[in-house]
Amino acid sequence: MKAKFIILVAIAALLATTMTAKKQSVQKIYIYGMAATFTDTIVHFTPIQEVDSAWVDAKTNFLQGRENYSYQLREYLTSQQMPHRTCIVVADTNRKKLEKKYLKMKKLYTQPKPGAQQYDVHYLTDADFHFKAYDASPSIEEIDEEEAQESVKESKKPKKNKGRRPASGK
Repeated sequence: MKAKFIILVAIAALLATTMTAKKQSVQKIYIYGMAATFTDTIVHFTPIQEVDSAWVDAKTNFLQGRENYSYQLREYLTSQQMPHRTCIVVADTNRKKLEKKYLKMKKLYTQPKPGAQQYDVHYLTDADFHFKAYDASPSIEEIDEEEAQESVKESKKPKKNKGRRPASGK
């Protein structure tokens, strides 16, 4: 009985550490942004930029805080009197793979198919706009909140009745 308890505790500790370590810091990541709007034909591209200490999901290699990077581009364009832009960011740890994606996206807007709408493509420079690293590390409040939620889940588990069944009322 004691051995089963020790094994269960070890498994629970292993699961808890793997669940909390779902993000990892990467030394550098390459990223570019694109902004467009549905009301005009102007499209903006940022150059491929290197961002230090970007957070990437260890399991899926997906950039954490993508929305924060696209908000950075959106806020910059809004400050340049170009509001209501839909901004996307594309990131990769391999620059060559990202360059292929960049060229493919650029080709969609610079070489439209016959009869398709022509776009006015603007290229931002590094001097104009540069992505800033986003810190996705959990704060102390988030860690405390996760621990509180786990303890609430454990306290809500139904307890098994290990005793005998109640008599039939006789």
